[in-house]
Amino acid sequence: MHKNCAPFIVLVLLLHINPLPEFTTGVTGAKFRCIERERQALLQFREDLTDDYGVLSSWGSEEEKRDCCKWRGVGCDNITGHVTLLDLHSLPVYENQYMPLGGKVSDSLLELQYLNYLDLSLNNFDDSMMNFIGSLTSLRYLNLSYNFFTVTIPYQLGNLSRLQSLDLSYSFDASVENLDWLSHLSSLESLDLSGSNLSKVNDWLKVITNLPRLKELGLNQCSLPDIIPSPLSFVNSSKFLAVLHLSNNNLSSSIYPWMYNSSNSLVDLDLSGNQLKGSIPDAFRNMSALTKLVLSGNQLEGGIPRSLGEMCSLHELDLCHNLISEELSGLLQNLHGRTESSLEVLRLCHNQLTGSLPDIARFSSLRELDISYNRLSGRIPESIGFLSKLEHFEVSFNSFQGVVSGEHFSNLSRLQNLDLSYNSLVLRFKSDWDPTFQLNTIRLSSCNLGPSFPKWLRTQRNVHFLDISRANISDKIPNWFWNQLPSLSFLNLSHNSMTGTLPDLSSANAVDGTFPGFDLSFNRFGGLLPAFPSMTSSLILSNNLFSGPISHICNIAGEILSFLDLSNNLLFGQLPNCFMNLTGLVVLNLANNNLSGKIPSSVGSLFSLQTLSLYNNKLFGELPVSLKNCSMLKFLDLGENRLSGEIPAWIGESLSSLMFLSLQSNEFIGSIPPHICQLRNVRILDLSLNNITGAIPECLNNLTAMVRRGKSETVIGNPYWIKILGAVLSGGYYINKALVGWKGRDYEYERNLGLLRVIDFSGNNLSGEIPEEITGLLELVALNLSGNNLTGVIPQRIGQLVLLESLDLSRNQFHGAIPPTMAHLNFLSYLDVSYNNLSGKIPSCTQIQSFDASAFSGNPALCGLPVIRKCPGDVDALQSPVMNDVFNDNEFNVWFYIWHGKWVLCIHLWISGCINAQSFLETLLFPVFG
Repeated sequence: MHKNCAPFIVLVLLLHINPLPEFTTGVTGAKFRCIERERQALLQFREDLTDDYGVLSSWGSEEEKRDCCKWRGVGCDNITGHVTLLDLHSLPVYENQYMPLGGKVSDSLLELQYLNYLDLSLNNFDDSMMNFIGSLTSLRYLNLSYNFFTVTIPYQLGNLSRLQSLDLSYSFDASVENLDWLSHLSSLESLDLSGSNLSKVNDWLKVITNLPRLKELGLNQCSLPDIIPSPLSFVNSSKFLAVLHLSNNNLSSSIYPWMYNSSNSLVDLDLSGNQLKGSIPDAFRNMSALTKLVLSGNQLEGGIPRSLGEMCSLHELDLCHNLISEELSGLLQNLHGRTESSLEVLRLCHNQLTGSLPDIARFSSLRELDISYNRLSGRIPESIGFLSKLEHFEVSFNSFQGVVSGEHFSNLSRLQNLDLSYNSLVLRFKSDWDPTFQLNTIRLSSCNLGPSFPKWLRTQRNVHFLDISRANISDKIPNWFWNQLPSLSFLNLSHNSMTGTLPDLSSANAVDGTFPGFDLSFNRFGGLLPAFPSMTSSLILSNNLFSGPISHICNIAGEILSFLDLSNNLLFGQLPNCFMNLTGLVVLNLANNNLSGKIPSSVGSLFSLQTLSLYNNKLFGELPVSLKNCSMLKFLDLGENRLSGEIPAWIGESLSSLMFLSLQSNEFIGSIPPHICQLRNVRILDLSLNNITGAIPECLNNLTAMVRRGKSETVIGNPYWIKILGAVLSGGYYINKALVGWKGRDYEYERNLGLLRVIDFSGNNLSGEIPEEITGLLELVALNLSGNNLTGVIPQRIGQLVLLESLDLSRNQFHGAIPPTMAHLNFLSYLDVSYNNLSGKIPSCTQIQSFDASAFSGNPALCGLPVIRKCPGDVDALQSPVMNDVFNDNEFNVWFYIWHGKWVLCIHLWISGCINAQSFLETLLFPVFG
């Protein structure tokens, strides 16, 4: 170790030693019984609280509970017996589920005159304590974080002049006007106001710099106003500031000078999620004590300055989510020096790095290397195996290729997390390979592991997350694999060709508060649907060969199960009426099976449901009224069933979040309720192929998402989460897909479904005219009203729908002329107005002439191209002087006309001045490429 680094390491150790008050807690037992007056004060405090989880069950007036120093969360002084500590921070039940206390905080706490340590974090207390918090003047430590008070930070906190540590993070939402009260806390060493709204506190930097003893400062996500640098701003900067966290604000590079003034003491610096631009400053080299530097989530460019390679204390460097575009080899070369032996964590993910992964064995201390989501290519060198301390190795979403073998992992006995997914790697290990590591997370999606199931997984006994999807495995799953389920929290075997039946997995409940998720979709598993653990959090079994009933889902605890997709299987029988036990469902997809019967009323218990797809089954009967309780629904597909009755008005009144609604191919009757116009978020509205009568509602222009472009959402979906040992991690993203009638055919849309704006009322018995209001749906890209009994004329203002790509008005009773405004529909690539009573001349000077004549058939009174019947006064376009000149001048055009007559017409329209160059190209190309 470099001799100049020793003083800084000593400093780091000293800064992380926090002296605690001397007390005896209920955990170890008190030497003296507590003072009666203070005991009564604590009992009064408990009286006003709500304790739904029995957190304070050890508190009481019974004889065996008389010594309050033995109560949970209470600490007393070893000599005097006075209560000096009250630590009632909420404890986790499992993962992010806590056992909070709530209610009123009694001012009886004022009786605890020697209380110097108070932690009430992660609870649900009301604002009552803000009235007296400034009177607890003996406090040296105060933590009220994560309570979500409704008032602003009380200025009375300035009375707590002895405070050394103050944590108010993520508790006060109200805007703060000033921080002047902080000036009275001259003993403050640790301050965390993260999550507070400080957007109006323009002098926040001045206030902070006047805290002379401050060592740790957290102002994450505070909407801090950017600073205007001034030499006077930095004069009184704390000489002890070691930890500085300013993430997720809007700070610019003007923050740098203040930090440089504290450069000798800074140990931990986090500026992630700000507006830092340009190159990484070379001046970081002056921060000689720095051990952790986090600059992720900014707009930094260029590479890493060579000076960072000389920082002998730097242990962690995080530059993820920036615009760094240098070659990786050159970037790492600049870290060669003192840093290469000290660096333990290097994160460069989500940048634009190019080149290959060089030999990095010189970084002998590396525990974590993350270069995922870049533009890297080439092979992964075997020298990675020399990083004997490596625990996390992530290279996903690059273009690495070649073979990865056991040699790459020869010395990686400490490896815990491995992510090679979404590259072009082939993993080839000897059949008897016994790796030295025990992995917790394995992500190998899109790596070639097959065709056999990887045997080396049998050696991995601690895996919580396993993703070997898209791995070209066509084998049966060996029996030994299922014995490892108790440790798994997420299993993804999707998009392989695995076969066989699955065993009964109901006894494989995960331990340690984990709730397993399964994605076994797109395989060839068959047989009856197996039972799964009762605490399963997500279950995606779509696109397999499962058969039989789905009653097993009733055995899964509903508060945990959030995603259930059994679509595209061979399941049959009735829907079980047990959805009242599955109240945590966000997605329920049972499409493309053989399910029958009525939709049970218990589906209305799914208050969190956002996706419901029962498409293409044999369900019948009316929609249950209880479905209106599912007010969070965004995607509802009930098409291709035998559902009947009238379309209920409550769909528009109660399901206003709907973005996709399909009731097509059912047996609905009655008229379209005008309440449907309340679906302001709907993008796709498909009521086709029913027995609906009456008129089209005149209020369709209230469908706001079809009138003007709002927030762009290409997909309609939801992230799904898995829970591992107290952490919540992303398991993936569930994307809804659906068949959409488009240009005369049905197409399946998935990732671009949210971009469409479609109305399909075709195949019903609608009557009356097309309401003029429909021409106000300016975002509409497809309109299908075919196969009805609509009358009247085509609205003259239909040309306003300039984004229309598909228009089908066929098989109705429209009369009159085709409106000339249709010439404005430059994106139109599918048109069908056949079998109506239209008459007159087909508009010219548009791409309408490029459509086949069949699009106008069944209208004998129409004339003009592209139909054969000429209009009075028309001349043969081929004999016109203009065209004759063209053909005489250029023999190529004659050949072009012979082979591509439709294209010649476009050229004629261009030359004659009917369309401009842009329209010429659109007209010319759309019939071929549209």
